[in-house]
Amino acid sequence: MDKTIELVNSVKDIHAMPSVIVKALNIMKKPTASMKELGDIVMYDQSLTIKILALVNSAYYGFSQQISSINIALSLLGMVKVKNIIVAVAMKPMMSNQGDKELWKHSMRVAAGCEYLANLTKIMDSDEAFIAGFVHDVGKIVLHMSNEKLYTKVLSAVSEGADILDAERKYYDSDHVKTGSLLAKRWQLPILLANIISYHHAPSLSSIPVPCNLVCLIDTLVQENFNQNAVDKDFIKTLGIDFADIEDLREAILQKAEVLISELA
Repeated sequence: MDKTIELVNSVKDIHAMPSVIVKALNIMKKPTASMKELGDIVMYDQSLTIKILALVNSAYYGFSQQISSINIALSLLGMVKVKNIIVAVAMKPMMSNQGDKELWKHSMRVAAGCEYLANLTKIMDSDEAFIAGFVHDVGKIVLHMSNEKLYTKVLSAVSEGADILDAERKYYDSDHVKTGSLLAKRWQLPILLANIISYHHAPSLSSIPVPCNLVCLIDTLVQENFNQNAVDKDFIKTLGIDFADIEDLREAILQKAEVLISELA
């Protein structure tokens, strides 16, 4: 019997998103939303202010002059990028639990990679691509928090060549796609993000396969044990990318992601 509902219900600390994310998302939903409203969230959080200033002055964005004003930084980044940074920073404690300290970093690598490739190919909006990449594995938080020792066994099985979903199902009678899908419903995430979470391992099953294919591709590229045979060559072709350049693409994504991780860590 599938234990997804039981697993999600057992993790009390994940029933609600961090309040700062809720505030940011609620502001973004308003037709009359202003940068000042979003900026107020940032300016009353010293940690967020420091991280955003560090990021806007980093090589990740490559602005030509040093920026010391948070108002100017927010203006240069724009509302959606600021919202994405708020989500990434606020989710870090939840993702960086004792079960898997690498989950947040992996999510950031996929986010940066999706943003980079979306910018390069214009396959989708780059800001939407960033947040889609960031939330794709949110279901893993449930599995980690419900039983850290079991997830250690999952990771061990994966390191020995097992498929991650098969390993999760073996030990939990569920997987991070199912737990993530349930979280997406409870958190009332937008349809795009809910689809990414539900279908990033099976993009063809999604009603919006292109974003799911993008996340699936980047998720594959940034894996430590990257295997070229796991890459969807047909999707690579639709992006106009030569498969022979795939290693260079991977390296460019990883370098860009490490700048982002170091500034937001």
